[in-house]
Amino acid sequence: MKAFITAASLMTLMSGLLLAAPDVRAEQEGLLMAAKTTSLYDFTMNDIDGKPVNLGQYKGKALLLVNTASFCGNTPQYTELEAIYEQYHAKGFEVLAFPANNFGQQEPGTNAEIKGFCLTKYSVSFPLFSKISVKGSDKHPLYQYLTENSPFPGEVEWNFQKYLVDRNGNIVARFPHRMKPSSPEIVQEVERVLAAK
Repeated sequence: MKAFITAASLMTLMSGLLLAAPDVRAEQEGLLMAAKTTSLYDFTMNDIDGKPVNLGQYKGKALLLVNTASFCGNTPQYTELEAIYEQYHAKGFEVLAFPANNFGQQEPGTNAEIKGFCLTKYSVSFPLFSKISVKGSDKHPLYQYLTENSPFPGEVEWNFQKYLVDRNGNIVARFPHRMKPSSPEIVQEVERVLAAK
C-alpha cells in the first residue's frame, strides 16, 4: 500500500510540475527540435490562416525569410518586399513573412488582423505565416535554428531582419532590419542565388 501511495504521489507531483511549467517544457522541446534539425526544410509552419505548410515545398527556390510587424518604422518595407517578390517570383523566388510581436509590441494583432492589414494596406501576395516569437524564452524552433544553428548566428535585432536561403536550403546571407529589400546588397545576392542552379 505504501508503495502505491508513493507512486501515486510521485505521479501527481510530476503532473503538477508539467502543468506548472509549460514555458520551460516548450522551450526544451523547441531547443531539442532546433538541435535535431539539419535543414530549413524540416520545419512545418502554420500559414496566416492556421494551415500547416511544410517548408520542404520550397525546395529548389530561393527564399527571403523576414520577421515582420504592422506598426513599426520598417513596416513600409512591405511595399519593397512585394516589389522584389513580383520581380523575381517567376524565376523561383519566394518571400516568407513571419509576423512577430517581440519588439516594442509592434505586432499586437491577431492573425486575421495581420492578414487584413497586409492585404488592404500593402496588397501583399507573398506567403504570410502565423504570428510567432523570434526572440526570448518562447522563441519558435525555426528562429532557434536561424539564430543559433545557422552560419549567421546571433539574435534577431528588430522587425524586418532578413535571411536569404539558396535553392538547396542553405542560409547564405543575413541582412539587418534597416536594409531595404530594394538595396543593391540584397538585390545582388538574390540574383546571384537565383542564377546558381
